[in-house]
Amino acid sequence: MSEIHLKSPRGWINDPNGFIFFNGEYHLFYQHFPYAPRWGRMHWGHAVSSDLMNWKHLDIALFPTKTDDMDGCFSGSAIEKDGVMHLLYTGVRYDAPNPENTNCCLDDKFTAAQLHISSADGFSFDNFDDKTTVIPPINDTKIGDRTHTRDPKVWRGGDGNFYMVLGSTVDKKGRLLFYKSADLIHWEYVSFATAEGCGWMWECPDYFRVGGSDVLIFSPMGTQYGNQAVCTLVDFDEKTCSMKIGNKYQFLDYGLDLYAPQSTTDKDGRRIVVAWLRMPEPADNNTIGMFSIPRVCEVKDGHIFFHPHPDIQEKFTRKTTSPNGIYMVKASLSNGDELNIGGYIIRKEKGRIIADRSGVIRNNEELRNVFETPVLNGGADIEAYVDQNMIEVFINGGEYVITNTVYDLSDKVVGNVELYVMEE
Repeated sequence: MSEIHLKSPRGWINDPNGFIFFNGEYHLFYQHFPYAPRWGRMHWGHAVSSDLMNWKHLDIALFPTKTDDMDGCFSGSAIEKDGVMHLLYTGVRYDAPNPENTNCCLDDKFTAAQLHISSADGFSFDNFDDKTTVIPPINDTKIGDRTHTRDPKVWRGGDGNFYMVLGSTVDKKGRLLFYKSADLIHWEYVSFATAEGCGWMWECPDYFRVGGSDVLIFSPMGTQYGNQAVCTLVDFDEKTCSMKIGNKYQFLDYGLDLYAPQSTTDKDGRRIVVAWLRMPEPADNNTIGMFSIPRVCEVKDGHIFFHPHPDIQEKFTRKTTSPNGIYMVKASLSNGDELNIGGYIIRKEKGRIIADRSGVIRNNEELRNVFETPVLNGGADIEAYVDQNMIEVFINGGEYVITNTVYDLSDKVVGNVELYVMEE
């Protein structure tokens, strides 16, 4: 049966990495600790799909082998050059491992570097002889941080060169570092960008152009909402790598459970984004971690939209009155209207959509369980995708999205809705 969410094959998964359409297939790598459903010394898991729905998990692609990644192969990205897949990622070396669990370090003290590895077919990676450190640990504290510089996102510029953006911090203020290369191996630092009032460290930066607009997605740490993924429109000058970042941010997702998004272009050239669903405890199969539906990113009238990829959306064509497993809910809400999807409540109040997962969450003492969008620009057309541990609520074609981790959903849906399941 088809799945709409890539899930952990075993153990733990978090950040999506190396998302790319390569040689006719989508490759999605991910942070992976395969030994238990908990965070630990990171590897790169690997899955492939021809349709963004049917995913095949492959062998682990990256694992620690070098001094600069001996304690983890952390987040990064993929790019094609001359028919070869290239991965750029952050390697970590602990200053002092935790003696009670050597998969973790003491006092958050470690050293980060940026490494490169390639594969002619996108499947085979030589972790022993093909890794190269391309950006060593940063020692200039005016540029970035020796520990907290990570998550390279790489793209090809209009001038034929390659560009990289890294997340970093200086003086407890998040920033982006920009590098330039002709060959993906030799990198030159060019400039940095930052903005006021947006966290002490910026993780998982992603820059791209959509319909003539420059879009920046990143995950600032230490905001008033904790660690959250945000997006904003920016002005980027490729020649100087200067980026102007304003103060008008959107959350990537107003459910505040998604983190560390990464984008690529699909086979038709659309910009698509996936993100990691943070889960407070393992699913019933003792794995932890899922990824969102791939979402198409568009910019309309200065607002960033995220809507379900049409290849997934178009699968839900068979109406039903008895949903179970994976299904889609359609509804149009007016102020005061409410839906109950297996215990997950969606309602419209004062022009906003509010979601309440209080009845379908575990270990909720320290979790936020009620979420709301800003005031909508018009009506409230709902398209919600329901899975065993994840609900994604797309509002007005992606004007806003609320995604939440859920557990123990019932099979009862109450409200004025249409229900659809996938064609078999």
